[in-house]
Amino acid sequence: MEIVQNKINAYLASKFKVYFNMTDQKVWTLEEVTKLYHSPLLDLVYRAATVHRQNHNPNEVQISTLLSIKTGGCPEDCGYCPQAARYHTGVENEDLMSIKQVEIAAKRAKLLGSSRLCMGAAWRNVKDGKEFDQVVDMVKAVNQLDMEVCCTLGMLTEQQAQRLADAGLYAYNHNIDTSEEYYKEVISTRGYEDRLKTIDNVRKTGVTVCSGGIIGMGESIEDRCGMLLTLANLSPQPESVPINALVSVEGTPMEDIEPIPIWDMIRMVATTRIVMPHTTIRLSAGRTSMSREGQAFCFMAGAASIFAGDKLLTTPNPDIYEDLEMFDLLGLKPTDPFAKHPQPETKESEYESSKEKIKWSRPQHKIEKNIVYSKKGKETKI
Repeated sequence: MEIVQNKINAYLASKFKVYFNMTDQKVWTLEEVTKLYHSPLLDLVYRAATVHRQNHNPNEVQISTLLSIKTGGCPEDCGYCPQAARYHTGVENEDLMSIKQVEIAAKRAKLLGSSRLCMGAAWRNVKDGKEFDQVVDMVKAVNQLDMEVCCTLGMLTEQQAQRLADAGLYAYNHNIDTSEEYYKEVISTRGYEDRLKTIDNVRKTGVTVCSGGIIGMGESIEDRCGMLLTLANLSPQPESVPINALVSVEGTPMEDIEPIPIWDMIRMVATTRIVMPHTTIRLSAGRTSMSREGQAFCFMAGAASIFAGDKLLTTPNPDIYEDLEMFDLLGLKPTDPFAKHPQPETKESEYESSKEKIKWSRPQHKIEKNIVYSKKGKETKI
């Protein structure tokens, strides 16, 4: 697999020179990352904790709130996602929220300690028009509340990214999910290259990058390390990396997968911390099945952020008051907004909605399990 990954790195370096590692930053190999991951656990955590304390305040954890501003009806076939229209998961389609609704949610999140609001829409990619114009206005409104604003809206062009940047966007999330090899076992409706191209488009505008993935989808350890390798060899590395544990949802192709043990999450966090020392690592989905002791171990290993709120888009999440109680128990305090980077200015953008139709890739491979569950979804809805 390492030979394949080296070929991928060479291809990425030639294809995306703007952001792929072309500096003196350490270039990791799959062998190095995998060896780290397999280190004796306590040695791995000790090394990660040392790196963490050299680059971060170990007693601060950033709180982000993830808000679903457009729920359900996504045309993609991601095997883990309850928002995919083709699966029957009980998620109801909802229209795009109003600016007022977003402002109310943002103010509540800020009151409860969140320094960042991340707005997610169940879109394949951003399409110019009234809905995107409304999202741009949402970014402006939240930025005026002195909160970090993040969006996760699917694939987007450089011009669309620039419009968000001009509105005051602080971060854009676009997860690569897993290694390029295993990606083909999870999603067939979009290409891995388009994920990287979107990150490149965001990076060109000066907006910070948030990109991570999911573990526990049936991937190998090499796939987990391959995902970290891709992220670690970006230059600059992502400012934040969310590590999600799969939350199996009935009706999706991954509904029968058992939760990963907490030790896998701790190893993943610790390895991420060592290969990306300045990055903020975010404990994301899957915290409902983690004990406080397990989460404390993750914080020691380098996690410096959590998603708060009773839901992460549509999946369960610990109650914010439980998190604040945990913070008090561990002696942690929430990170202030804009602690790492200055607040972006909202300014008039020279770009407007374009009528140009953007074409993103549609891979030709098929994933049998996704097809089976798509058919089940159709039968259930009839």
